[in-house]
Amino acid sequence: MITRFALFEGSIKPGQVQAFRQAVREQLVPLWTQFPGNTDVRVMFSEDRDEGAPEFPLILAISYPDAATMTAALDSPARFQSKDVTGQIVAEFFDGRIHHHVTERHEYKS
Repeated sequence: MITRFALFEGSIKPGQVQAFRQAVREQLVPLWTQFPGNTDVRVMFSEDRDEGAPEFPLILAISYPDAATMTAALDSPARFQSKDVTGQIVAEFFDGRIHHHVTERHEYKS
């Protein structure tokens, strides 16, 4: 199992946190959940962080069974549409950068 994270590093424009979150939920989540082959889509909005830690107002995590499935999803129409919508939302609400990280997942139960 692999997970591709989109880390929104930066800040939401003053007074726009709720509008940003609503735009993500209403415009992007429906597209992200259409990425073919995903096993889950997790959208995490930041609530708090350590003093001095970088700000990540949004972290998106989409999991796939393998790299080939992820690659196909990244070439899908829903992904290209989400890139356009993300660009619009970022321009309106977000100051920062977005970077992606792919991780291999290991789970340990206590």
